[in-house]
Amino acid sequence: MDFKTTILLTTLLFALVAKINGSALNASHYQYQVAEQRTPAYTQIEYIVLKQSDTMRQWGTNLTGITWAHAVNSQQLLDEVIGNTDIDFIEADIVLGKLNGEGEDMPVMAHPPANISDLTLAGFLHQIIEFNREHEEQAKGVKLDFKSIEVFEGSLDILDENIPNMTFSPVWINADILSGPVDQNRTVPVDADRFFAGCMRYKQAVLSIGWTTNWGADFRDGEYTQSQCDAMLESLNANNILSTGQAITFPVRAGIAANSEEQLHRLVAAVNETNDSTLTVWSSAGDYVDVDKLRKLIFSFGLDRVYLDVPEELASQLNLGNPGNGAGTFKSLFGFSFVSLCFWALSSWLQRL
Repeated sequence: MDFKTTILLTTLLFALVAKINGSALNASHYQYQVAEQRTPAYTQIEYIVLKQSDTMRQWGTNLTGITWAHAVNSQQLLDEVIGNTDIDFIEADIVLGKLNGEGEDMPVMAHPPANISDLTLAGFLHQIIEFNREHEEQAKGVKLDFKSIEVFEGSLDILDENIPNMTFSPVWINADILSGPVDQNRTVPVDADRFFAGCMRYKQAVLSIGWTTNWGADFRDGEYTQSQCDAMLESLNANNILSTGQAITFPVRAGIAANSEEQLHRLVAAVNETNDSTLTVWSSAGDYVDVDKLRKLIFSFGLDRVYLDVPEELASQLNLGNPGNGAGTFKSLFGFSFVSLCFWALSSWLQRL
């Protein structure tokens, strides 16, 4: 690629990013403020998608409307959700275990303490790739939740083979890399340095990085403290993630995030100086959540900066004005992945100057 072409492509990428994200790419433009709390209108923006067809398409910007299937850790569950047009995103857990209880340990789809499955990580990814290739308009995003550093490092060859083929939908690589609220000491975090070292191989993927948590129905007090948010930022800096432009989403537990608005804004503002970042608000069934405070948090960030992955009852109580699920909101998810690629391409080019 000659210099003029590189300049043109870089300028186009920067324009696309600026159009999608407005002025939020730089912390000096990132405003910490609470938006007026009203049911928002669903809006869409247009931008050019750099595909072989070189066509214009519309992509939704309301990330809270994206729909999720959880713990898709068996062949039966994968069969049920992969063709379901109401599901935009498939989340699954990976552990070191045995396929059908036999043979050597390998990366399989299961949630601890289970370590036996009828579905391997390789088989899981292969089936999703094939489905997305044949059903581009129904393509599913994938969130891979690695439960230990051992299974993540044991999966690198599989990811090397499959992630380059995941061109029809975004892929997130998830791990809890730090201990977090509230006095959490039961779950061992995934080693952050080793996790980031492996993730450097997949800069087209979104990094979903969070804290282990302790919460439930009887909890009321707890927050992502400033020191915990600072530790996250320090880990990103120490592992050079903030020099890659790679997209980041911070999974935060709803009941705790509702008490942590100021700290989370500071974290996202700092990261957005170099990397596009969002929150993914999640909740376990039965968790206590202050609905009004969580709603305030979500609107303070904006519906284009928050993914909502909570039980249906909590989602309905939040009353965010989602027009439903499906392709419109899924396209915004792909848009976030595309924006991350723009950041990475621009950052890589600037580093070569």
